Order: sequence, then structure tokens, then C-alpha cells
Amino acid sequence: MSKRIIRAQYDDNTITVYQAYNNSIGLAAARKKTFAATPFKMERMTWIKPSFLWMMYRSGWATKADQECILAIKIKRDGLTWALENSCLAKHYLHLHATNADWQQELKRSPVRIQWDPEKDINLQELPYRSIQIGISGIAVEKYVSEWITDIEDITANCKHIYQLLSETKTEQARELLPVENYYPLPPHIVTKINATEGPE
Repeated sequence: MSKRIIRAQYDDNTITVYQAYNNSIGLAAARKKTFAATPFKMERMTWIKPSFLWMMYRSGWATKADQECILAIKIKRDGLTWALENSCLAKHYLHLHATNADWQQELKRSPVRIQWDPEKDINLQELPYRSIQIGISGIAVEKYVSEWITDIEDITANCKHIYQLLSETKTEQARELLPVENYYPLPPHIVTKINATEGPE
């Protein structure tokens, strides 16, 4: 079974997550260092990803429609903790919920959804462990926007530069520009809650 771990850029107080938006939303957020109510929609679920390369996979290196602006967003680590503690897995696991109905009820109650997807390497090929995607809605979005975010940076140009190097088969030069992501430790109760794997890969 693939390990399920969080790898991220982080310091004592913050962790970096990534999102991709159209330029209307992304550029406004980068300027204001937060998300404005318009054109950003507070009522919609929004997904944050600690993995840079998974974001590149999802956005096609900022080439897909409505994902052409890549944001690196620093959020408070205690905000991430709140999100994980108030989450529900997007998939039913028998060892966590005795019945599908139990899981469905928790899914409806929870403002945060957790999904584990195969991590990617620099060529966007699957790695032998899974990376977390965190979907936030309702009160979690409100907290994200008003309490957790400490900085937002538009990193689209850097993403495109890395992609250009890769297209020129300058893989090692491209690799040097990747953010350094390390294993992110979690307390035991959260490891269990989100069906993570203890210890680094």
C-alpha cells in the first residue's frame, strides 16, 4: 500500500499550499494578499495542495483553462491543524466508519474534505506514495481567508520557466528551481483521522 504523507515547504509557524485560478481571481489575490469576495466565491469548496508538483500536474504547468495563475499561499500551521481536525475523508474506509451511512453523515457535517492522490515527479509521473489534497468549504473557507493566510505570491512565471527548461530537456536545471518540500509531521490523532501513514516515506 502506498504511503500517505504530507510533504511541504514549512517553517515554525506557516506551511505553503498551492492553488491555481484564472487570472481575474489569482492576480487580485496576489495583489491584496488575500481573496476578495468578488470574483472569488466564498460559498464554493476550494482545494489547497501542499505539493508543488501535484499542482503542476493538475494545472498542466499553468496551461489549463482557469488554472493559468499559480499561487503559493502561506497559511498558519494551526490553521492547517484545525482543517485536518475538522475533516472527513472523501472515500469510505471500513476501519474508520463502520457503515457507509456513518461516513456519509460525517461527510455532510464536515467543512473539510481530504483526498489522497498519487504524488508526481518532475515529469509528472506517479511516485510510490500519495499526496494530500484538502477541500475546504463553509466556515473553513471563512477561516482560510480571514485568519489563516499570511501571504500570497504569484509564482506563475517561475512555473512556466521550469516547464520551458523541461521542454528543452534541461531536467537538472529545472529540478534546482523546485521548492524544497520535507516530510510534515502530524500528531497521532490527526494521522488516524485522515488515514495518513506515520513516518516519512
